[in-house]
Amino acid sequence: MSTGFAQTIDAAILARARRGDMVAFAEIYTVYGRPCYTLALRLLGSTSAAEDVVQDVFLKLMDAVRGFRGDAPFGAWLKRMTANAAIDQLRKAGRGSAEEGEAALDALAASETAPATAIDAWSLLQRLPAQARAIVVLHQFEGYSHKELAALFGQTESYSKSILSRALQRLQKSVRDDSTS
Repeated sequence: MSTGFAQTIDAAILARARRGDMVAFAEIYTVYGRPCYTLALRLLGSTSAAEDVVQDVFLKLMDAVRGFRGDAPFGAWLKRMTANAAIDQLRKAGRGSAEEGEAALDALAASETAPATAIDAWSLLQRLPAQARAIVVLHQFEGYSHKELAALFGQTESYSKSILSRALQRLQKSVRDDSTS
């Protein structure tokens, strides 16, 4: 059984949603509400901001679903809407610096430390500026390419590569500092 954005939604539910059926929207929310919230929380680092993004996405979905052509799976399409909404919120809030933005996260994921000494990846990510955290999460966890990140952020590919590199260096330094203290 698929989870997150990989879940499938019945074509009949999508057809009903396109006609404005509120029960169909509720069914879509039941399937995708949690994945949308989780992605928004990872990108924004704030529960209230993530809740706002989910609300915005599902309100926009009521109109946008009519334009869904089915070129990509519905979950991937909704994931893109969610990422775009979170990035828009980052821009509006003006949080994060454009100057700050695989090894550190790979090391965290592969870590075989005891639970008492395990590094909390989420708390490390929280130390990054919002925009850098968004790029790390989208690239490392969600599989976005630098080309896709460039388009999402309205920047060049070298921009996302630079932010990612600096963010990973910062995470590595945090891991080293935490392990020596």
